[in-house]
Amino acid sequence: MKKILALITILGISTFAFAQDKLVKDIDFDGKKDTVYIDQKALQIVCRLSTQNFKKLRSKTIEMSSDDTYIKSTRNGFELTINWMRAGYACQFRYEKAEKRIRLIGITEYAFGNAANDGSGEASANLLTGDYIGNWHYFDHLANNEKGELVKIPTIKTRMKFSKIYLEQFSEESYFSYQTQLEDIVESHKTAEKNRRAKK
Repeated sequence: MKKILALITILGISTFAFAQDKLVKDIDFDGKKDTVYIDQKALQIVCRLSTQNFKKLRSKTIEMSSDDTYIKSTRNGFELTINWMRAGYACQFRYEKAEKRIRLIGITEYAFGNAANDGSGEASANLLTGDYIGNWHYFDHLANNEKGELVKIPTIKTRMKFSKIYLEQFSEESYFSYQTQLEDIVESHKTAEKNRRAKK
C-alpha cells in the first residue's frame, strides 16, 4: 500500500486541474447562498460564508491532486474528491453551527490495486463517530493450483480515534495520516484471512 501511495504521489504532483470551479449553496444553514471553490494559484479550498461576512476561509495548501479533482455538493455540506488513475479518495465537510467552523466529518476511498487487483477495495470512515468500514482484497498467488486467485478479506468494521480537523487545518496530510493508521489494521485482517485459508 505504501508503494502504491508513493507512486500516486509522484504522478499526482505534476497536475492540478479541477472539474468544478465553484460550488454555490447554503453551507452555514442561514438561508443565504455561500460559495466554495479551489484557489488554483494558492492550491487551497476557499469558503465564503454569509454568516462570516463572506470572509475567505482557507484550507492549508493541497499540493497533491490529479486531473480529476473537484468540489461537489453533499446533503449536509460539500466534498473534495480526488481521483487518480487507479485510486482516489473524498473528504466530506460540514458547517458546525455551535463552533461556527467547517469541519472534516468523513473520508471515503477506493483502489483498483495492481494489474491483478491486489490491494483493491473501498472504505469509509465517519470522523464524528469513529466508525470505519473497509472491504479489501489481496491476490493469493498459490491459490487455484497456483494459477492465483483474488481473495476478499472479510469486511473490516472497527472504531478509530479521530481528532477534530477543521477546514483551516486541512491538507492532503489529513487523508494520509488517516491512511497510515489503517495500514496495520488492514494488514492484520489480511494475515488472519491468509491463516484461515491455510488451515483448510
